[in-house]
Amino acid sequence: MESFWDYLQNLTDAQSIISRGGFYFLLVVVFAETGLFFGFFLPGDYLLFMAGLLCSAGKVDVNISTLVLSLIAAGILGNFTGYWFGYRTGPVLFNKNDSLFFKKRYVVLASDFYNKYGGMALILGRFFPIVRTFAPIFAGVVKVDIKKFGLYNLIGSVTWVCTFTLGGYFLGRRFPQVKDYMQYIVLGLIVITSIPLILAYVKKKLVESKEKHNT
Repeated sequence: MESFWDYLQNLTDAQSIISRGGFYFLLVVVFAETGLFFGFFLPGDYLLFMAGLLCSAGKVDVNISTLVLSLIAAGILGNFTGYWFGYRTGPVLFNKNDSLFFKKRYVVLASDFYNKYGGMALILGRFFPIVRTFAPIFAGVVKVDIKKFGLYNLIGSVTWVCTFTLGGYFLGRRFPQVKDYMQYIVLGLIVITSIPLILAYVKKKLVESKEKHNT
């Protein structure tokens, strides 16, 4: 248990993470997680939140407006990159073998999510780990109309970045002491964003089990 809290402390040490890479490091993380298939493991949600929190304390070298607009742009470019990748690779992506940086089940998860929610998956998916990485890739695979994709991409990036970054910023302005409880906040974010994925996985297993039993 102690090692788990040590891990959370390292995870929440955003100040050292951001100070090592700087403002541009944040942009790279957001770009990679929202468009590059190997970026699914990156900590987008809580890093956005802590970037806003640190910005409220004057520990980020840009103002909040520049921070938010730049992160939105990185998220938009990331999704367009993912779309282009999916468009170019097509259905072949579903036959690609698993590797350290690629898991076929994540593409299937994103495709199920997209089939259920349609274009809204590109907005809602921003708030779910893994889905936000692979949803734009799958959209490219099925060749979603680029204009519709662009609109969903814009709305999704604005909503996602503003929710977490401005949430952290205004919370930090209102309660400066919140930085002392970052482990709990990050743990809460992990739990909240993981619940829908766990439920979807369980539901899928139940359906497969039922179909297997009926046959």
